[in-house]
Amino acid sequence: MDSAELTVDAPPDAVWALVSDITRAGEWSPEAVGGRWRDGATGPAVGARFVGGNRRGKMRWSTHCRITECEPGRRFTFVVTESRTAWGWILTPSDDGATRVVAWRESVGTPALPIRLVQRSGILGKDREAMMRDGLERSLERVKGLVEGSR
Repeated sequence: MDSAELTVDAPPDAVWALVSDITRAGEWSPEAVGGRWRDGATGPAVGARFVGGNRRGKMRWSTHCRITECEPGRRFTFVVTESRTAWGWILTPSDDGATRVVAWRESVGTPALPIRLVQRSGILGKDREAMMRDGLERSLERVKGLVEGSR
């Protein structure tokens, strides 16, 4: 599992509102450009599905995702069907009103053969794993800036 963490000077609900809104992922993610709810879903809930848009350079692709944890103000996790990767956020309030935020990702299975071939090809980056770890850090910094800047 890869993870990154930092403290955001805002309550957990403010952080939650941003990271659980998949339509806004492009505002903080270095690769995701946003998402749209599927199958009648209109917001985060366990079992809700969405299609996520992604980009790396000139490459564009979509992913199909399902929310597996949804505890407002505390946890938000979804699994990407194609890569069999879980992505999540853990929010912990501190006594001073700030929030300790952990962003993480973890493999939860073996990706389908076409996905493994793309991952190995280098078309999405020579060291994809390092890029994903760096992306967690960058995402956290952007979330911090967006949430603190809106207060």
